[in-house]
Amino acid sequence: MTTLTIRDFRTDDAEAVAAAHRAGRDHLVMTAEAFTWQGEHQGEGAHFRTFVAELDGRVVGSVRCAVVTGTTTKGIGYANGSVLPEYRRRGAFTGLLAAAERHLAEHGVVEVHSWVDETAESRAFAEARGFTEGRLAHFAGRDLALPLPEAPPLPAGVELRPASEWQADPYPIFVVEADAIRDEPGEVEMDASDFEEFRNGDWIHPDHDHELTIVAVVDGEAAAFSAAHTDGADRYWSAFTACRREFRGRGLSKLAKLESLRRARAAGLRRAYTSNDATNAPMLAINAWLGYEQCASERKFTKKLG
Repeated sequence: MTTLTIRDFRTDDAEAVAAAHRAGRDHLVMTAEAFTWQGEHQGEGAHFRTFVAELDGRVVGSVRCAVVTGTTTKGIGYANGSVLPEYRRRGAFTGLLAAAERHLAEHGVVEVHSWVDETAESRAFAEARGFTEGRLAHFAGRDLALPLPEAPPLPAGVELRPASEWQADPYPIFVVEADAIRDEPGEVEMDASDFEEFRNGDWIHPDHDHELTIVAVVDGEAAAFSAAHTDGADRYWSAFTACRREFRGRGLSKLAKLESLRRARAAGLRRAYTSNDATNAPMLAINAWLGYEQCASERKFTKKLG
């Protein structure tokens, strides 16, 4: 008889949770260390929690859930996770999702958002549990051993510098992110970014490589950046590429991302991955120019609670 247990994440679960997260999804780059770290570095009011599923004593999957912060829109939460393929159809993720929904409802969430692999099986699972499908996003990857495009000449007054130069005070980087994220495609307007949340979250994320994150500087002012995460081995992830509104149309995001990839290859990384909303034509065009090829897709599903 199979015994299913849903419980809170513990530090010694990290490797198993990371394995379930990556299983069959080579395009996902997130270390076991990050799964432990993220539970301790969430913004005030996020009520972040990770639940794990055990089948006969083995951790086979997890779900991460929280209230969405950084927005004036209230009552939105998310729940994202996965189960090892060989342990699916045994109730593990159904149990995980139910635990996440209960937790979020206790903290005022009335609408849950979840990213779902763009497969018939995953979509049917979500729909059967009351979720409605929404926007589409595409993953893309490239072999870093293949040649990169030739870098265009830098415009006058533009420098490309590593984010490590802002270690003492990352506020200029935050300004770029806070402005750019307001225009990211999505259902929720991200109009209330907080510097302390950024500094104690994204900026010190254990997978964030400050040497490979490249900032485009215009006349001494941070204007755009391309943030890089790595798995500590050979894979690279574009965490966010952003440009302040007043500096757009100059190719700064393209220059920053190309320089980041160039440095990643020089550092010995072998595979690069990125993800974009299917409607984000400017970034999709940049990624195509950089040699990325689509490798997978996922779809946002939403569910009303209560």
